Amino acid sequence: MDTSTIVILDFGSQYTQLIARRIREFNVFSVVLPCTVPLEQVRALQPKGVILSGGPCSVYDADAPATDPAVLAMGVPVLGICYGLQFVVHHLGGKVESAPAREYGHAQVSVVSETPLFRGLPETMDVWMSHGDEAKALPEGFVLTAKTSNAVAGIANEARRIWAVQFHPEVAHTRQGMELLKNFCLEICVAKQDWTPEHFIQATVERVRAQVGDGHAICGLSGGVDSSVAAVLVAKAIGNRLTCIFVNNGVLRKDEFAKVQRTMREGLGLNVVAVDASDRFLTKLAGVTDPEQKRKVIGNEFIAVFDDEAAKIFEAEKSAGEEVAWLVQGTLYPDVIESSSVHGPSHTIKSHHNVGGLPENMKLKLIEPLRDLFKDEVRRIGRDLGMPEEILERQPFPGPGLAVRILGEVTADRVALLQEADEIVVSEIKAAGLYRKVWQSFAVLLPVKSVGVMGDQRTYAYTCAIRAVESEDGMTADWAPLPYEVLRTISSRIVSEVRGINRVVYDITSKPPGTIEWE
Repeated sequence: MDTSTIVILDFGSQYTQLIARRIREFNVFSVVLPCTVPLEQVRALQPKGVILSGGPCSVYDADAPATDPAVLAMGVPVLGICYGLQFVVHHLGGKVESAPAREYGHAQVSVVSETPLFRGLPETMDVWMSHGDEAKALPEGFVLTAKTSNAVAGIANEARRIWAVQFHPEVAHTRQGMELLKNFCLEICVAKQDWTPEHFIQATVERVRAQVGDGHAICGLSGGVDSSVAAVLVAKAIGNRLTCIFVNNGVLRKDEFAKVQRTMREGLGLNVVAVDASDRFLTKLAGVTDPEQKRKVIGNEFIAVFDDEAAKIFEAEKSAGEEVAWLVQGTLYPDVIESSSVHGPSHTIKSHHNVGGLPENMKLKLIEPLRDLFKDEVRRIGRDLGMPEEILERQPFPGPGLAVRILGEVTADRVALLQEADEIVVSEIKAAGLYRKVWQSFAVLLPVKSVGVMGDQRTYAYTCAIRAVESEDGMTADWAPLPYEVLRTISSRIVSEVRGINRVVYDITSKPPGTIEWE
């Protein structure tokens, strides 16, 4: 891609992808690579600058993540963030020690030395800290540029074109974080603001055409934003050689199977094969209560269904001398970073069916055109592709569907209960004009029964939890303060209309420490 590139080397921080997202917000292309990537691969990208991410380790740990120190001598500007600062100090002859008091959360930083990195920023800034070690002695040639009341907060060696900060400019809690990253990318690196949705679409279409060649592809369609945009994008590349397969896995939302078929065929003009495999999935899920196992079961069965459908299409195509060889999925960056160490030694939080549990003998090769994008970027791409807002503004829905919103065993009866409750939540959120204002809003069925009274009779039924969160990208989230009247209406309707649920609670946990989904 003929654009200015900022390379981000990932040392395992859960915030790494936020760095990429922030940089792309001002139309500069960024790419995340594992910190262990060979130096030649970094050089091959001809980066305008390199950013060293944070990470959960100490530079003195036996398995501490490290990159080739030669990256610090490439001649392009380098910005170290948190662990990245400690890596710079440690490998250039300074000293890092365990901090007497770990700094985690809000902190106040004072700028003590002029530097292009802080140009235009206030002398005192509110920032977000998350570190247990700190720089005690700076390497030769480095100067202190910022500090907190008890720790080094910024250093620089402008002759070597290296800057570093102990805080996280990429998170929203650092108020001037975007300005700092802009200073680094635009002023110090002189990167061009030439990465746009148009560039992404053009490059992706060319890449998919080259990948698929004269072959055919199958797209795993869910009806959500991610898979829909992936399907339209790939269809733009290979036209009618894309067949979209929509599988009813038994844990979809109410009436979803019929609605998605209608939307995809009539609204987007896609070639859709619909497969009702609900009994097949529910049979596999019988007796399974562990959330990770649920995801694996659904992921494996998902691929098995695809193999079966692909075999049918293979037979049809063989007569024409062609083959189906590719499987398209709508995997996004947050899926990847929360599921694996693909982009470095990131701590695994949970697996996603898109990126975990794929059988080794899977017959289809993967195309994941969106795996380097965040949800807001996917929506921007969809708009540039001319897709309707009705699809693009749909709230995220987990790949394993209602299976991870039913705590405990997944049965047909429990799915039916949750479908009814969830439909009420969504309809009332929409009626209140809140659907586009919250990131996600949904119901969760708990494996807890409690006593209630309805119509002067004792009841003993399930508890339903309501979850609504506000977020920019799904990486972090705050619980949404829904109006009491909306909560009252939702609760009243669920208890009155859904036989089998007699109690409704509201989840007021943010991410972190919780996750958005309950499983």
